[in-house]
Amino acid sequence: MTVEPDLDAVLAEAVGPVAAAGDGSVSVAVLDLESGRSASYGGAGRTYDTASVVKLDILAALLLRAQDEGREPTAAERTAAAAMIGRSDNASATALWQAVGGARGLDAANARLGLSETRGASAWGLTQTTASDRLRLLVAVFGADSPLDADSRACAAALMEGVVAGQDWGVSAAGDRPALKNGWLPRDATGLWDINSVGRVTAGGRVYLVAVVSDGHVTKEAGVALVEDVARTAVSALGAVL
Repeated sequence: MTVEPDLDAVLAEAVGPVAAAGDGSVSVAVLDLESGRSASYGGAGRTYDTASVVKLDILAALLLRAQDEGREPTAAERTAAAAMIGRSDNASATALWQAVGGARGLDAANARLGLSETRGASAWGLTQTTASDRLRLLVAVFGADSPLDADSRACAAALMEGVVAGQDWGVSAAGDRPALKNGWLPRDATGLWDINSVGRVTAGGRVYLVAVVSDGHVTKEAGVALVEDVARTAVSALGAVL
């Protein structure tokens, strides 16, 4: 009888030392899309600011609304969504945030998508989330069993594949052909940085969904370096046992 490895334990053993060497708090969740097996590390009992990764939630809420109304997104919505995801345009995000009903609309859409640990805030970038919920959202975008229909999923994936140079760091360090959305936010009260990255990569012939959320970094660069190290280590560790 073959005993399946404890993937959370595998991830803890690999990622723990990397996380401990960083200057902030970090949590990661990763899923092998073919097998559906997943693992997570860190962040027990707490949430993180989304910063701009919430823009993927806003996009999903917008696409769900269009589906409910039996229509395609309008040209104006598509233009705003492309700017919001592709170059993380805040004005476009604010306009679409208002269009989907703000925090209440976001929470309603996320509930439909299976997110149970994400709560909208009056300021969209301060929405609270976990790595596990970020992974659930990625599954809704890149998996076949989703409230988002095939056209909506294709739209979201294409936008995430087109992130501009300079914003394509993060989980992209873990593999090839990335589709991603990153978030970065300096907190006024502390001067410390939130750094997050979520997306899809291919490594070793397998497709992975990866979500890393973190905070407490002295600089943006330090946070990006830690997020990339954690993503790379997590995918490598999971791939070694699958």
